[in-house]
Amino acid sequence: MRNSIFITIFLLFFAILAAGLYTNTKEIQSPLIGQQIPIFNLPNLNSGSTLTNKSLPNEPYLINVWASWCLECIKEHNYLKNIQNINIKIIGINYKDTRNDALGWLGIYGNPYQFSIFDENGSLGLEMGVYGVPETFIIDTNGVIIDKFVGALNENDIRTKIIPQILDSNSNKN
Repeated sequence: MRNSIFITIFLLFFAILAAGLYTNTKEIQSPLIGQQIPIFNLPNLNSGSTLTNKSLPNEPYLINVWASWCLECIKEHNYLKNIQNINIKIIGINYKDTRNDALGWLGIYGNPYQFSIFDENGSLGLEMGVYGVPETFIIDTNGVIIDKFVGALNENDIRTKIIPQILDSNSNKN
């Protein structure tokens, strides 16, 4: 009897671990998918001027949440520059960072963003359900979040998910 309890606990523990191995942690559904971007009023990282929802593009674009202290952000940065080169607009949200560090980081690695919203205390990130950085959102022409990617983007994400969704959103303009 005692051995069967230990075996059952072991098998249950093993099943939970095995399920974790096959869970894609990049595919975390956001409750904001299908919702408008939260209303914000935050400074532009570069100029300090005020940015609001009215500052956002009137076409499909990406929002990329990043920080100078984020190692994974370095990993995905060249992919963002490639996205910029194919005329997909990217808006940055500089998350829980210092202005000097963020500007220095962009000076070193390049700036693929139309502009970056300076979210020093993380309020906008919190409203958007950000777990950490980097995270990327696809936004349609109407300012509605249509997808979310957690972690560093890679070539496959861009080729099979981001570009098709941007193209589809472009063809469905209202």
